[in-house]
Amino acid sequence: MICIRKGTKADISAALQLVKELAVYEKAPDEVEVTVDEMTNWGFGSDKQFDFFVALENEVIVGLALYYFKYSTWKGKCLFLEDIIVTEPKRGKGIGKLLFDQVVQVSKELKVRRMEWQVLNWNTPAIEFYKKYDATLDEEWVNCKLTDRQLETM
Repeated sequence: MICIRKGTKADISAALQLVKELAVYEKAPDEVEVTVDEMTNWGFGSDKQFDFFVALENEVIVGLALYYFKYSTWKGKCLFLEDIIVTEPKRGKGIGKLLFDQVVQVSKELKVRRMEWQVLNWNTPAIEFYKKYDATLDEEWVNCKLTDRQLETM
């Protein structure tokens, strides 16, 4: 049986392992820079940046949904779902749906104006999953970013 609950400090190490597993899946295993200490501080410290849910099977963390809040000048408070991660052997068993539904519930309870997330254009299983929710897959916006190294050189 799968149990979904709010993430705790004690879950950070397992959560980071799932993040690293996702990075391998997304063909970017060397891109994960965050540490357990940083995640603990940003998840539970005075500079709190995110919240998360974990999915447990037999008391073992097998999934994660990490989200945070952002502000839209047009819409106001929005929730951004950074990642849903289910460990590879447990994918396709409905765990992602349970996690996604929990974040949807938070969005509804907090009356955010929009729930957003990103999906890689080649991640067909994830795209098909989101289509089941009748989600808008926006091809109009281009993602832009500056890395910490780029920022340092400016």
